[in-house]
Amino acid sequence: MTSSNQTPQANIIDWAAAGKIAAALAPAGPKLSKSSRLNQKKMNAAVESMRYAALESVDYVYEITGLEVAKNLRDSEVLIVDRATWAKANTQSFGVMLDPVGESVMGKKFAELTEAQKTVTRYAGAAELGGVLAFMATRVLGQYEPYAALAGHGAAGGRLMIVAPNLLSVERELNLDPQDFRLWVCLHEQTHRVQFAAAPWLRDYMLDLMQQMATSLGATTDNLWSRVLDSAVSVKDSLQKGRAGREKGSLLLNAEAKETMSRITAVMSLLEGHANVVMDAVDSSIVPTVKTIRQRFNRRSESQKFLTKLAFKLLGMERKMRQYKDGQKFVQFIVDAEGMERFNRIWESPETLPTEAEIHNPQAWIDRVLKDGAHADRA
Repeated sequence: MTSSNQTPQANIIDWAAAGKIAAALAPAGPKLSKSSRLNQKKMNAAVESMRYAALESVDYVYEITGLEVAKNLRDSEVLIVDRATWAKANTQSFGVMLDPVGESVMGKKFAELTEAQKTVTRYAGAAELGGVLAFMATRVLGQYEPYAALAGHGAAGGRLMIVAPNLLSVERELNLDPQDFRLWVCLHEQTHRVQFAAAPWLRDYMLDLMQQMATSLGATTDNLWSRVLDSAVSVKDSLQKGRAGREKGSLLLNAEAKETMSRITAVMSLLEGHANVVMDAVDSSIVPTVKTIRQRFNRRSESQKFLTKLAFKLLGMERKMRQYKDGQKFVQFIVDAEGMERFNRIWESPETLPTEAEIHNPQAWIDRVLKDGAHADRA
């Protein structure tokens, strides 16, 4: 897949190949019954139920957040997908997000390779990305994706994907009420759509950070492999000794890239934490079995099998799970202290976003942004 403003020669990864590999490796998921005809009928009913939950959740997100932009916000494309389709769809968004690499130092170095070396590099990258997406396709319940629209895929408001086999699998595993669980999950994903609507500058802001990261990484590729090996040793050490250790990938980054990664981490922590606060703000009048869902879902996360935990750590997903928790604590602290309306000032501009340090010290964000209405320069 080639994005609209990128030539095939600039692609460091063969996106079409990555999508095919991911689709081939991703397992199909559970069946609803032994009979193929009955199975299809039940699957159709489940798909319609999930689609209804995605649409219904919009009104609840508006009620909880109080963001006027969320009122009747149904401009995104709602897709109920299988694992293979989710994986292939993500190669499209990756193509958009990694466009800047072609113009970075890394891209220029790639352009200097022989055609044979370029081919090997493209397919090696496709194989690695395809394998990662195939694994993640078995874990992701839903996703709001705003970037593929920039290359003409989906609606202008982005696309909201619900991965049907994974919802069905978790519902069975935890013996949850299907309607309640589907609505609970959709509340999280629709909140992401609202975030990007409330901050229309956010999509380009994130793309700019990715471009900065690509440029920083490209400038230091000469000793990349030695730093990769050092990072791998750090991960192995922390796994064996059961301690935090150094962050995976931290040794791959120069000072500029670390600063950019800090800003990315802060934004992702905010987005995920805010979505969690919204989904947990519902009560039994909206999701009757919400307490049961929370208890069983949290217990499931804590009792993941060792190999799954290992895979999460090696793929960097362990960091993402921490972002959920850190961001949720940050958002909840401010909402409790100042109220949701005051918290919503966070969507005004890049200057009102939290720093990574403020994620861990929400009072510092309150003092900087809310006190006296002052927006001091970010450190």
